Amino acid sequence: MYNKNNDNSTEHGGNPMLEKHRQQLIKDILDQQQFASVRSLTEKLNSSEATIRRDITKMAKRNEIKKIRGGAESIHGEPIKKHIASSVFRVDKAKRSETKKRIAKRAVELCSDGDSIIINGGSSTFMMGEFLPQVSVNVFTNSFVLANHITENSDNQVSLPGGEIYREQGIILSSYENDCTPYYHGKMMFMGSPGVSRFGVMESDPLLIRSEQKLKKQAEKLVILADSSKIGKKSSLVLCPLSEVDIIITDSKVDPKEVKFLEENGIEVLIVEAVDD
Repeated sequence: MYNKNNDNSTEHGGNPMLEKHRQQLIKDILDQQQFASVRSLTEKLNSSEATIRRDITKMAKRNEIKKIRGGAESIHGEPIKKHIASSVFRVDKAKRSETKKRIAKRAVELCSDGDSIIINGGSSTFMMGEFLPQVSVNVFTNSFVLANHITENSDNQVSLPGGEIYREQGIILSSYENDCTPYYHGKMMFMGSPGVSRFGVMESDPLLIRSEQKLKKQAEKLVILADSSKIGKKSSLVLCPLSEVDIIITDSKVDPKEVKFLEENGIEVLIVEAVDD
């Protein structure tokens, strides 16, 4: 787990968050809410106060933000609205990180040497990066932060689609059909979800659904990483029906009735032991 006394910002599992990425997140947060305290940035980015204060000082010197007492302020007069309604890519401080790491490890265990896989960007699938060096696979991902992590920590081949970089979410999205995705074939596609209910796999933004459906078409199997708090949870949009899901990886706190329902719908449910953290 993260040690607040350590001056180096880390993401869960001990992987250092890139300084440039962390500072871009600080800028994005300020652009949306105008002001943020050092304490709130520390919590949101899972970083030490010393790290955040250094970031603020550096960014203020570059005139990217304003340094004020106890925090920082955006240089823009009004909040800048983002045109995508997904959750921000920060490896959340939180909730059940060790359990999610076990889910990510189980996902990688499904892979064999020589496989070609697709990984949709997100905080859950980012955790797969810690375990991917254990296998030799070809990875196609729309997550530039995961791609960077894999290339720095393994010899696995990594491919990215073309498109626009959404820094806050850490992903690449394209509004064009021909973004090189159709030329890639994967044995499995791995993705997280804000919820898996009887209506199907949930999503939060139409633009994300467009991208994820393109990726899903290129994979033989769809694997969902969802801790037990997501199973049975509804969201505003449906990515796909349960009939298109092959495997769901969750944890031992999942409602047995939900597991039974999923299995009755032809889904293989893999359960890892939950960790209280």
